[in-house]
Amino acid sequence: MLRPLAVLLSFISTAPAFAVTPVDTSSQLIISVRDQKLMLVQNGGKVATYPVSTSMFGLGDYWGRMTTPLGYLAVEKKIGDNAPTGAVFHKRRFTGEVLQPNAPGRDPVTTRIIWLRGLEAQNSNAFSRDIYIHGTPEERRIGTAASYGCIRMRSSDIIQLYDIVGTGAAVTIVNAPLAAAVPSLVSAHSMADTNPAPFVMR
Repeated sequence: MLRPLAVLLSFISTAPAFAVTPVDTSSQLIISVRDQKLMLVQNGGKVATYPVSTSMFGLGDYWGRMTTPLGYLAVEKKIGDNAPTGAVFHKRRFTGEVLQPNAPGRDPVTTRIIWLRGLEAQNSNAFSRDIYIHGTPEERRIGTAASYGCIRMRSSDIIQLYDIVGTGAAVTIVNAPLAAAVPSLVSAHSMADTNPAPFVMR
């Protein structure tokens, strides 16, 4: 049984002091590659669960491979304050173009960027590899492994998450179901697409 938050707290207390932004363990994002879902946890309680897309090329943190890293990471930078929904970013700059969901033939980074840095040897390249949580116009593929290494979300979901989570927020990416990673916070009802939570569970 995985207990990401408890293990993360222990890891941070013994980790070398190389972090750029202090890690905020009061907020945690737990991303399940197995479920293709992201759970937002604050102060030990679940706030929301969203569908995501991780890499279609598998897992890892290797240079030259478009894979999603596993392990403990943190939010290093947030980019896109007040950008319009569907705003297209190139090299983290808003180009001025705005795309609608599922715009044909386009697959750029859109809406918001939450840039991650790794805290472990197994994901130490994540920041340099530009591993983000970001919006995508390819919303029809959310819920499947469809990205080039990043964690993709629907535009409405990434805006909501971006506004809640600050820099330093802890991130855990696991190749396990959320029910195994955080069993005390997961139930069949809470994972349902129609869950009526304060923040919409998608």
